[in-house]
Amino acid sequence: MKRILLKLSGEALAGEKKTGFDEQVCLMVAGEVKELLDKGLQVGIVIGGGNFWRGRDSEKIDRTKADSIGMLATVMNCIYVSEIFRSQGMMTNILTPFECGNMTKLYSKDRANKYFSKGMVVFFAGGTGHPYFSTDTATALRAIEIEADAILLAKAVDGVYDQDPKIHPEAKKFPSISLSEVLDRKLQVMDLSATIMCLENRMPLVVFPLSEDRAIIRAASGEAIGTRVDAE
Repeated sequence: MKRILLKLSGEALAGEKKTGFDEQVCLMVAGEVKELLDKGLQVGIVIGGGNFWRGRDSEKIDRTKADSIGMLATVMNCIYVSEIFRSQGMMTNILTPFECGNMTKLYSKDRANKYFSKGMVVFFAGGTGHPYFSTDTATALRAIEIEADAILLAKAVDGVYDQDPKIHPEAKKFPSISLSEVLDRKLQVMDLSATIMCLENRMPLVVFPLSEDRAIIRAASGEAIGTRVDAE
């Protein structure tokens, strides 16, 4: 692989605190991404906002406004993690689909490619810029637009199961599965619109646990970790 899009959940970056940031977790991610850069890989990153905001849990707030808060949560996450990366010697830039003053740059594929060519880690913040679309959808969209070789989904679970392993201890893990089977089985790998986009554009995924040793490096190197979701 030459270019990947790494999706990190906000909850994963919060570590055991479940909210805000766990700096040691962020430093671990930074170290692994730097190793990939040193090997010549280009890395884009999308971060969810669940460590700050889960608006769908509230019935008091209009969905459009709740999603707007969620988009801003992802911007905060990317600014923080970007600075952690910079502290470890990497160059970064943050792109958003809407203006954020001088805190980010406005997204375009040409701008992203320019930053990749300079060896920068590119953070894609702010989701799609529209309500009713999750960061899963934003991840699929950006990966397809920048022609990434694969999406790496770092999750709390260690792969894709036939049912929720937290509820069903007998759940079986798939070492590999196709996107079409994910859709047929209605498995919660990504949301429906994101899964369909990946299937239509033949974008493969790797679903793996961020908590495992050198997990990002192993997933990017094609090692057997988590579940490989084939683009068919």
